[in-house]
Amino acid sequence: MKEMSIFIVIAVVVLLGAYLYGSKIQSLFTGPSINQPEVSIMNTSQSDNETLKSEDLNIGFGEVAKAGDTVEVHYTGTLLDGTKFDSSLDRGKPFEFTLGSGQVIKGWDDGIVGMKVGGKRKLTIPPSLAYGDQSRGTVIKPNSTLVFEVELITIKGK
Repeated sequence: MKEMSIFIVIAVVVLLGAYLYGSKIQSLFTGPSINQPEVSIMNTSQSDNETLKSEDLNIGFGEVAKAGDTVEVHYTGTLLDGTKFDSSLDRGKPFEFTLGSGQVIKGWDDGIVGMKVGGKRKLTIPPSLAYGDQSRGTVIKPNSTLVFEVELITIKGK
């Protein structure tokens, strides 16, 4: 009877450990977990000054955004030096647009495609895919590289 009790306790501990730490153990054999940042670079032209850089801070879990989808995002936009120029979070309301339709800068149309709902992505957008040699407001000067952290909230479809 005592041996059976010890066996049951050991079995419970092993099963509980596998349940609580299973994904961490599995990631040793399958690669990084979904919660770890994944860096991917998307080349949009030959020059480094015209390359959209995309870093997934959180992959997400839902549907994948594609051109033609109406999406809602939260975002914060900064310059390379960290100066914030805009944020939907400050307004408390997500921004909605149709992906790939030219309603936003090309860096967004290109950089948000492929995101999953719930995902968060850092986009470093060169001037050629943002506002080029035009200024916007008092903060964004001509030929500014823009940095956005974008979270995909929902995809409403076409």
